[in-house]
Parts: sequence; structure tokens; C-alpha cells
Amino acid sequence: MGSSGGGPAEGRGSGRAGGRGRASGEWARHWRYAELPGLDLLRARYVRHAFPRHSHEGFVLAAVSGGIEEVGLPDGTLRAGHGSVVMINPEVPHTARAGTDDGWTYSTLYPSAGLIAEIAAETSALRGTPGFTESAVEDPYTSRLIQEVHRAAEAGNALAADSMLRIAVSRLLRRYGGPLPARTPRAAGAAGAARAREILEERLTDPPSLDQLAAQLGTSPFALLRAFKRAYGMPPHAWLTDARVRRARRLLDRGTTPAEAAVAVGFTDQPHLNRHFTRIVGVPPGAYRRERESS
Repeated sequence: MGSSGGGPAEGRGSGRAGGRGRASGEWARHWRYAELPGLDLLRARYVRHAFPRHSHEGFVLAAVSGGIEEVGLPDGTLRAGHGSVVMINPEVPHTARAGTDDGWTYSTLYPSAGLIAEIAAETSALRGTPGFTESAVEDPYTSRLIQEVHRAAEAGNALAADSMLRIAVSRLLRRYGGPLPARTPRAAGAAGAARAREILEERLTDPPSLDQLAAQLGTSPFALLRAFKRAYGMPPHAWLTDARVRRARRLLDRGTTPAEAAVAVGFTDQPHLNRHFTRIVGVPPGAYRRERESS
């Protein structure tokens, strides 16, 4: 892949992405390998694509092998180049885009919190909920390990893929690991923001307006907007879109068609799902579902 020498696998990924054209030079493959439970994989080259602010239920471990990835995090923007590893903990809002006109190429692992905890319990002395204290590091060796997980999985070599995965994660935990802070926001309006989130989860397909939501909580729209963004890193409407895409992913994982998933999560139609899903996940929902069916 990219500067790390993918070749045929790049072409396969590009074709399966079903919408990343040759003109843009973009390609992507988002998939699962049945022998690695608790893990999603993404290999991609993006040039014009930009990920809007979103978050993940699990972890993000990305090995950049070409170009520059620019990642926007709550505490600032970082730039990761060849040999870098980007580490993002669960539920941390972030954006991603190309940091150079040539885009960026990377191999990403999305391990579940349970998988990280399992490896941490076996290989580290970390206490509490394990996570990462650094967001990006120059670590060419671990970057290559992450890329090797992808290569082994694509070759159907379960032993090598699982071994490389555990070696890479244990190395990252040993060098950059630490306990995640407890999620107990005490800022003004935190309780209202949490209740607003619960309401939006309950009314995913029929959400109230900001004014209606604020009135239900006994606050003003702007106060709620500020408190929600402070608590979750994005305004309620962006959080709602992210939550809808997450639920759509779970439905697609179970074999639901994109058209059915769009209606089920509250999008107006499939084109709306296609647009938001592709922006947040990095591949269209149809390509995402086909990979699930073939894995």
C-alpha cells in the first residue's frame, strides 16, 4: 500500500470501496477478518476525503505509511507522517484530513475496548481501564507491525495476523499506555447535556429541535449547545449524525440493506445515509456491507 509497497492489495481495496475513483487516486477497504474477533480494519489512501468530527466506541490505532494525516483532537491538531502511529481512545471526538496535497495512506486497526483490556491484562501492569496517553508518536517499528497485521489478514494467515496484532498492541501499551480517566464531567450543564444525549438516543429517528430539547430540560438553547459541545466535543446535531451512522453500521453488520438501514436510523433516504456514512466511516455503506458478507 502506498509507500509501503501494497500493489495488488491496493487495487483490490479500491475496487471494493465502490466509489473512490481512479481520477482522485483514492481507495479504501474497511473490513473484518473472522479470525480476529473484536477488530475492524481499514486500509486506505485519501486525498480529498475529510472525516468530520466523530468518535468511536473502541480504539483507533493508525499507521501512516505515506503522505501526511492531519488529525483534529480536543487539545489541538497533530500531523502524522510516514512511520507514525496515531492512537485515539474511545469516545474522543476527532477529525481527519490530508495534511498535504498528495493525501495520506494508512493502515488502521479498530480494536474493541474489550480486546485492548484483554491484551493489557495479559501483558501489562496497567490498573483501571487501559488506554493511551499519547495521541501520535514516531514509531516505525510498531507502524510496520500494524501494516503486517493487514497483510497477514488479507493473505488469510490467522496465526501471523493474531500474533502481530498482540505484539503491536502490547508494545503500544507498554510504551504509551496508561489508565483512562474516569468519565465524570463536572462542568456546568453536564447533567443537562447527559440527559439531552439520552433523549437523542431515544428519539434517534424523530429528534426534537434544539429549542424543544432545551425547553424539555429547562434551559436555554445556547446554554444547552455550549454544555453539550463541552461534554461531547461536538454540537447535538453532529453527535446525532454520528450516532445514526453507528447504529446503521450495527444494522449493516447484521445484513440489513442500506436502504432499510437508512430508514431505521432516521435518515430521509439512502442517499443521505450514503453521504454521511461515507464521510464518517470512509467507505460507502454498500461496500461496507459487502465486506461483512464476504468475511
